[in-house]
Amino acid sequence: MQELLEGAYDLHVHTGPDVSPRKLDDLDMAERIQKIGMKGFGIKSHYFCTGERARIVKKVYPDLNPIGALCLNHTVGGINPVAVEMAARVGAKIIWMPTFDAANEMEYMFNQTSYEELPPWAKVQFELSKQGKVQAGITILEDGKLKQNVREVLDIAAKNDLILATGHLGKEEIYALVSEAKQQGLRKVVVTHPTFSSVNLSKEEQKELAGLGAYMEQCFGVITPHYGIDWDALYETIRFVGPENCILSSDLGQTSNPYPDEGLITFVTNLYNNGFSKDEIKFMTVRNTTFLAEG
Repeated sequence: MQELLEGAYDLHVHTGPDVSPRKLDDLDMAERIQKIGMKGFGIKSHYFCTGERARIVKKVYPDLNPIGALCLNHTVGGINPVAVEMAARVGAKIIWMPTFDAANEMEYMFNQTSYEELPPWAKVQFELSKQGKVQAGITILEDGKLKQNVREVLDIAAKNDLILATGHLGKEEIYALVSEAKQQGLRKVVVTHPTFSSVNLSKEEQKELAGLGAYMEQCFGVITPHYGIDWDALYETIRFVGPENCILSSDLGQTSNPYPDEGLITFVTNLYNNGFSKDEIKFMTVRNTTFLAEG
């Protein structure tokens, strides 16, 4: 099933160097995906902009399209329009709303966590918490409306045709963000791993958000360890939401997990063996990701 990844992008990869140990670095990832005919990958760090890293990878692997990104956590000033502007200027293409610093994630992680295994970033958060260094969770809403700095980020994203991803926001925040993004004319909006434990969007909610123009990012990384869903439920969700409204990402790079390309190969093989056609799978691996990365 490797051929289902020819021309594909993996827009959610945790390569190194990073704060947490990683299974592979940016150049390892580039070498691996080039061998199987993929076109590029999104470099995700929860902590820092990866636009500069992507440019180095491009210099070494000119035939690939490595994509820099920025997560709006406290490490870059939270919802910081200036950081987004600079990320865009250095060539980054993906802007994630807060992940581990999102108020929704902080509430889940510290007060009601049921993670089968703590993600690497969660381990760091607990270490910082013991040292008294964790800041308040970030929310994008005030009195039920988007904050002004969020609107400024959306404006920068629209002007630079960036991919806006929802990170670990809660449901109310995701709906508000996707709705406003649609009104402001953003073409590329992604709901980040909607089945992940702390996000936990139902298939009906995902379909509704897809109707507002967002792509649902279905990730291999939610399966092992178990972060909110199993294979059968994931197949059902993708079928209900529609492959045309989804992208497939690995969300891998953790030392205990498969390599990202291995995870994607398993992902597409499992989908094919469970009733999805090759055309449906390539819609998610190639067509939609290419639009986001290049369109």
